[in-house]
Order: sequence, then structure tokens, then C-alpha cells
Amino acid sequence: MASMIVISTTAVPDHVRGALSRWLIEPAPGLYVGTVSARVRDELWSAVTDCIADGAAVCVHPADNEQGFVIRTAGERRRHVADFDGLQLIRFLPPPTT
Repeated sequence: MASMIVISTTAVPDHVRGALSRWLIEPAPGLYVGTVSARVRDELWSAVTDCIADGAAVCVHPADNEQGFVIRTAGERRRHVADFDGLQLIRFLPPPTT
């Protein structure tokens, strides 16, 4: 069954944006929304993570868990998903020091 997904990208190569825009709409730069099957969602996410380079991406999609969704991330970010007793919470890393 198809379900809605949201993918947010930052500084990804143009060909990744093209691959995402074939299946999803882009209501704002780097933000993709659509309704696709789990197989298409996983293939799109695989394409994003394989070519992320110096960019970053986040995918949120429905799941059968307490929160009702799963968060996937790729690339270097200050925000990391932390599992806390089955809940996905966001943990901020300290800013890099020079």
C-alpha cells in the first residue's frame, strides 16, 4: 500500500534532485513530498544515500510504531536521531570547535 513520505535535502548533487522529482513533488527547494510504495521509497532513499556527497538528507515516513513514523538521516548533520526506549528523538551535537 502506498503511503506519504517527506524527504528534505541539503546540498545534494543535481542528479539526486532529478531522481527525487520524478516520483515526488518539490513544494520548496530541497523538500520533496509524495505518496509512493515502500519499495519505491526504499529505492529512492538508497539513491539519495549512495550519492549524498557533502550534503545531508532526512526522510520521514509512516511506520507501525508508537510515534506512527520513522526518521532516516544521511550525511553529516548536527542533529542525530537517538532511540530512547523505542521513541526516535533528536539529539543535538555540540558545535565544532576550531
